[in-house]
Amino acid sequence: MIYDQSEFDLCCEWGLHGVAQLAPNSDVVVIVDILSFTTCVEIATNNGAIIFPYAYKDESVVDYAKSVQAELASHRQRWTTTGYSLSPKSIEQIPSGTRLVLPSPNGSFLTLTTGNKPTLAGCLRNCQAVAQFAQKYGNKIAVIPGGERWKDDGSLRPAFEDLIGAGAILSYLHGSLSPEAQMAVATFQAFEHDFLGYLQKCSSGKELIAAGFESDVELAAAYNISDCVPLFTDNAYVKQP
Repeated sequence: MIYDQSEFDLCCEWGLHGVAQLAPNSDVVVIVDILSFTTCVEIATNNGAIIFPYAYKDESVVDYAKSVQAELASHRQRWTTTGYSLSPKSIEQIPSGTRLVLPSPNGSFLTLTTGNKPTLAGCLRNCQAVAQFAQKYGNKIAVIPGGERWKDDGSLRPAFEDLIGAGAILSYLHGSLSPEAQMAVATFQAFEHDFLGYLQKCSSGKELIAAGFESDVELAAAYNISDCVPLFTDNAYVKQP
């Protein structure tokens, strides 16, 4: 197949089509959505919380949260009924054992499309730990930068921050890199001297800062500070021991 990058060990492709093309030939899939789903997942699971992804932000999520006996996070609001949202800052003090449904049209949605493949949540904070854990499954690894969505038509907006995050993870992996994976690594290396500065200046970062969420960008820019590996199992992300 032309688009599946199957002749390489380490592959990288954007979004839903990336999962569809790469997952079938991969031993493990890594989802990267650093502003903010996978950053939230890393912080929450590192605290011992259990995170249930949900793909849609409609009323069905209320019933889903009840069905798994979990609290429900909002998309991103300063004040929510639970206090939790897609803002990493809101997750920072989440207690161990908390069961939380985290709706997201990018990271959550992609997590739920990987089928029976082992699936990890990766970001800048845990890039080395995720890479090392992923390699335990085998040499064929798919890294999926989630990207964002254009508001007018919902189409994919390839996002600087997710390419950086994918490149960070790929830089710690061993094996042959597809050209797409090489591009992600090269981009990561070009900007690694100032992650925070560039994340603050990229479109997604500017959007969050304008909405009052500058601390979320700061949390997402923290590089390689965590050994937490969130693995998707039994419909939820949990920290691997």
